[in-house]
This record gives sequence, C-alpha cells and structure tokens, in this order.
Amino acid sequence: MNRYCIIVNPAAGKGAAKKAMPEIQAILDGLGIEYDLKYTQYPGHGIRLAEEACGGDYHAVVAAGGDGTVNEVINGMMKAENGVPDFPHLAVLPVGRGNDFSYGMGIPQELEAACQLLADGKTRKVDIGFVKGGDYPEGRYFGNGIGIGFDTVVGFEAAKLPSFISGVPGYLIAAIKTIFLFFNAPNIQLDIDGEIVEQPCLLVSLMNGRRMGGSFLFAPDSSSEDGVLNLCIAGQVSRWEILGLFPKVMSGTQEAHPAIKMPTGRSIKIKALDGVLPVHADGETICVAGHELEVDVFQQRLSLVCG
Repeated sequence: MNRYCIIVNPAAGKGAAKKAMPEIQAILDGLGIEYDLKYTQYPGHGIRLAEEACGGDYHAVVAAGGDGTVNEVINGMMKAENGVPDFPHLAVLPVGRGNDFSYGMGIPQELEAACQLLADGKTRKVDIGFVKGGDYPEGRYFGNGIGIGFDTVVGFEAAKLPSFISGVPGYLIAAIKTIFLFFNAPNIQLDIDGEIVEQPCLLVSLMNGRRMGGSFLFAPDSSSEDGVLNLCIAGQVSRWEILGLFPKVMSGTQEAHPAIKMPTGRSIKIKALDGVLPVHADGETICVAGHELEVDVFQQRLSLVCG
C-alpha cells in the first residue's frame, strides 16, 4: 500500500509531460518512492487506467499531466469509488498547460515540491463535481470547474493555435478572437438550489477550484471542502467591456462589476431559453451546442495528497 500508480499523459502541455518524466523519476527515486508508470495512449485511457489502479493495492493514483489528465483520473477513481477505508488517494504532478486544479488545491507547481508531497503523505478530503447533459447524459465528474459560453469557446479557439503559442498569451489571443465569434449572449435560465435566475449570459462558470484558463480567477474565494460550487455569471456587455473585464478576472476583483453575479449553490440546473450552450469541464468538451445541464457536488468525496 506504499506504492504509487503514476498515470502519465505524454501529450499534456503539448509534450511537456513526456519531457518532464526523467526529472520526475529522478526525484521520486531520490525520495525512495516506489511507483509504477502507466502512459495513456488515447483520449479517455486515463479513466480506464485509474479505475484499474483503484483495485491494485496502490496508496495513491497520481495524475501526471494537466487538468485534462486530472479529470480522467478523477472520473476513473469515482467509477471505482466504493467508500472502503483503504481506497487510494488522488495525487497530482502538474506538468500540463494550465494546471488550474492543482493551483486551486494548493499543490506546488514546482516538480520537486509536488513530488515531496507524495513522500510527506499528508491528505485532505475534497469535493468532486458532477455534470449531466450534452454529450454525457449519463454524467461526468470534474475536479476544478465547468465553463459555459464565452470561456468554452475561448478554449476551443486556443486549441487551434500553433504549439508555440500557449499559456496566458494563447488564452488572450483566443479570447480576442472569441469576442467576434461569441458576442451575443444566449438567454439562460439557472435554477440554483431552487432560486430561478433568467438573463442573457455571456459566461457562466461553476467552480470547485479557484482558477481557469491558467490565470483567470473566476472563484477567488472558493473552498473545495464546503460542499458548494462558486458561480461566476457574466451578463451581456459590449466588446470593449469584455476586454476591460479580463484584468479584473485575472485579479479576482470582477464581483464589483455590475454585469457580474457570483452566487453559490449545491445543485444547479441550466437551460438555454434561446441559443445553445458550449460547455467544458476541466477543459474537456461536454458539448458544443447543448441545451440543458444538471450540476451537483459531492462533498469531501476523494482524499487528495496535498500540503
């Protein structure tokens, strides 16, 4: 039970995860940590590997990659989760592009410090979200957050950029393109724990973590242990106002803007009254043009290796 299963997405961070593996192995070997390396070979493979690892007497299942890799590992672990006391912990070695989940959970972004957490063995229980709808009527789990609308289209556009444009610069370039692609906010109905909100929504983020897009603090005050999701709802604004909101969201000060609402909720239903809902969860596409979603949170459902 002191052995770790490390699931590596070699494509994470446009190849950064694969390049980082010799350094990671050297650090883990130096710490005396026993581990098995398992490389993903196709999208969704991490789900299968994580589910299998939960029955293999591992102390922890480690996602070595970015938010997409963490998302697959979480989905695999939740499929296998059965409430037994010796169920493995979740751990993360952040070697992707955004690494927003690890940031929000307080996991160091430096590899040596992140590996040291495995040796230290400290853990805490964290919430896990669940979304149903779009291409996943049966549901899909998420650890960091869901983006609906503008943020999702930005992600679609960022994925089209050349490999040498990444991180915050890539996100900003994609965001400027999206201003002209996704400007008219669809009219959306949100049922937040029974309270109905109907309005045009340029963007809706539902956060378990704090950050998305590598630098955008959609939920600066979010806690991953309180059993609620923090929402950031942006109404219709002009193109210039969208640009003006960027620095506010990057610093987490957007709540003062009159077009922004930031409620919290445990169970949220979302319906497009007109238009469609492009949706992602932890950067993974839930749908390109959905119409209805149901989002819930499971309080303190997985044990996370952290500081």
